[in-house]
Amino acid sequence: MIDSKAIRTQRLTLEPLRIDHATEMAGVLADPALYEFIGGEPPSEADLAARYTRQLSRDDWRNWIVRERDTGEPVGTVQATIADDATAIAWVIATNAQGRGYATEATRAVIENLDAELFIAYIHPDHAASKSVAERLGFQPTDQLKDGEVRWELRGRCQN
Repeated sequence: MIDSKAIRTQRLTLEPLRIDHATEMAGVLADPALYEFIGGEPPSEADLAARYTRQLSRDDWRNWIVRERDTGEPVGTVQATIADDATAIAWVIATNAQGRGYATEATRAVIENLDAELFIAYIHPDHAASKSVAERLGFQPTDQLKDGEVRWELRGRCQN
């Protein structure tokens, strides 16, 4: 397993995922509204612990808990799945922390800390907030669909 490193931004700390994060993240991810576009339902602490165990066992996944630097409170996650041809990026920010630019700030920091030529994100066509994050980072939508989601691509680094 390859360890992720902590990443700091102006307002956030991205802490490498640990199994014991499941306890606090169950509350962060508890709002059913988070799953409107990505599907599924709020996970239990046991579900998250099992998921985190799987994620930590793979060399191609990097996962971070996103925390507010001032309070240390967790507000979401960013995940990178690394493959030879592209690195897939996904972000989830708790509903009570949305609208503050955290998804953009955290995802930008992850991209800047990974060595990849092509980043991709899969976004539901009706998910305006995630499309806005992708646009601010410089991703462009493609005509490719996967499970009803549009593939967005970023070559190189984020826009400033």
